[in-house]
Amino acid sequence: MAFKDDSFYIKEVLKGNSSAYAPLVEKHKAMVYTICYKIVRKAEEAEELAQDTFLKAFDKLDKFRGEAKFSTWLYRIAYNAAISMTRKRRLEVHALDDFVISNYSEDDVREDLDAVDMEDQQKMLQTALLTLSDDDYLIINLFYLKGLPVNEISSITGLSAANVKVKLHRIRKRLYIKMQEELVKNEDVIKTINL
Repeated sequence: MAFKDDSFYIKEVLKGNSSAYAPLVEKHKAMVYTICYKIVRKAEEAEELAQDTFLKAFDKLDKFRGEAKFSTWLYRIAYNAAISMTRKRRLEVHALDDFVISNYSEDDVREDLDAVDMEDQQKMLQTALLTLSDDDYLIINLFYLKGLPVNEISSITGLSAANVKVKLHRIRKRLYIKMQEELVKNEDVIKTINL
C-alpha cells in the first residue's frame, strides 16, 4: 500500500476524520513495536506498549507541533513508555568497569577477531549484544540495523547528539571487549580439549 505523507493523515484526523489515523498506525506499527521490543524484550509487553503508544499519540495529536517528523515524535512516545516500564521492573545491570573500557585497545581486539571466521564472529556478537543494557541495545539497533542518523536517535532518546555519539563509541568498545572475552574463553576450551 502506498502511503501519503504523514501530515495529510494528521490534518484529516484533526478535522475530525478519526479513520484517517489507521494509515498512520499501519505505516509506523512495525517500528513502534520494534522500539518497544528492543527495550522490554518481551513480545506481549511490546505489543501492549505499541498499542498504548498509538492511543497516546492519537489523544495528543493536537499537541504535535510538527517541529520534528511525526515518526520521530511517535517513536519518542514509544521509547519513553518502554523505558518507564523497564525502570519499574529493572534488575540492576552490571556494566563493564569504565577503567577496563577506557584502557582496552579496539585495534587489539579487531586483530584477534580477524583470525576468527565470520560465522563465529556473528555468534560472538549476538552473545555480546545480549549483555547490553536496554538503552544501549536500542541505540545500537537504531543506528546499525535501522540506519537512523544520530540526530534522529537523539530526538527519540532525548540524549544530545554528542551524547549519542559517545554512547555509540562506548557501546562498540564494550561489544569488542565482550567478543574478546568470548574468544579467550573459546581458546581456553580448545587448549583443554587438546591436552
